[in-house]
Amino acid sequence: MGAAVSSDAGEPMMDINTTPLIDVMLVLLIMFIITIPVQTHAVKLDLPVDNPNQTPPPIDPVKNKIVIMPDNTVTWNGTPVDLTTLRQYLDITTTMRPTPELHLQPHPEARYDTVDEVLAVTKRANVQSMGFVGNEAYATFN
Repeated sequence: MGAAVSSDAGEPMMDINTTPLIDVMLVLLIMFIITIPVQTHAVKLDLPVDNPNQTPPPIDPVKNKIVIMPDNTVTWNGTPVDLTTLRQYLDITTTMRPTPELHLQPHPEARYDTVDEVLAVTKRANVQSMGFVGNEAYATFN
């Protein structure tokens, strides 16, 4: 326990010793942290069953992915498309509710002109939810 040294040796000390109070509060805090039950959250999902005989639709109702390859071909969910077909697919997705996400993944070696044309098509189609994926391919670590 701490003691204060004062210049007036004959007068009583008027300060309260807070060290025991802090010790008790820390012990209580640790006890409360230990006794709190672990919160577990469960989310129930109905996952789709894979059917190998079924052909996938060209437009996914959840998310669609546009990939621009190094040879400047544009693929929609893995299928090569031209810009006119891409615009038709984008027009269909904008009418769906909820609107599916659009993931754009240009290859690091793809020409900027092609990426710019695809971005212009998505802008003209009024795509609202779009994101760039695969940006870690552009990072350089030295």
